[in-house]
Amino acid sequence: MHYYIITGASRGLGKALAENILRQPDTVVVGVSRHATIEHDRYHHQPLDLSDILAVENNLHKVFPQSPDAASVTLVNNAAVIGEIGYMGEYGNDQFNFVFDVNVIAPAMLMNTFISAYGQLKCPRTILNISSGAAQRPIDGWAAYCASKAALDSLSQTAQKEQDLRGSGIRIRSLAPGVLDTSMQEHIRTAEAESFSEASRFAALHEQGKLVKTEDVAASIVAWLQRDMSQSEQVVVRISDL
Repeated sequence: MHYYIITGASRGLGKALAENILRQPDTVVVGVSRHATIEHDRYHHQPLDLSDILAVENNLHKVFPQSPDAASVTLVNNAAVIGEIGYMGEYGNDQFNFVFDVNVIAPAMLMNTFISAYGQLKCPRTILNISSGAAQRPIDGWAAYCASKAALDSLSQTAQKEQDLRGSGIRIRSLAPGVLDTSMQEHIRTAEAESFSEASRFAALHEQGKLVKTEDVAASIVAWLQRDMSQSEQVVVRISDL
């Protein structure tokens, strides 16, 4: 069986990825999210709120199935939050805890546990972190989100270097999937211009039908995950690179 562990699997890209994978035989998906929205014989829901770091620490052992006979094992760190949109100095410090816990701390713990649990397996093992183009450029009003995604990219690059030096064969990638039609985009469109200078541009993307469907991106990602990747391939990639 091919095992996939996907965070944020209840909606958006995470749900689209899970549904695409489950259409293929010999696959099992463990969905990590607060709510279960998928019913399938090969789908296993692990309820977990990734903003509750104590709960994450106490329940990590439930996320990773024992799979000594696995044909492959893949972790997709997809869950993310943008937090409150606004300029630094104009919102509470709790926003940094919230955004970094979900976007960096929880994924780091999941990566760490994945490598520890499956480091000795001989089958293909992949960690895919869903990043953002915001990791590469400053977007006003998104300070915590931009910084957290930049941290995720750096974490991916460092972890891949370590695994290369260990010769484990584990591959780690950080992928910016483009501007998707998700609930995060709905939240972005509610932002006021004084808190986010690009508000009108993002609203126009929606009005002009230029947001990409999660199902289309999921299909590209799954096809990419299931092909052999060159070890020389860049760790941080964009959907256009696939």
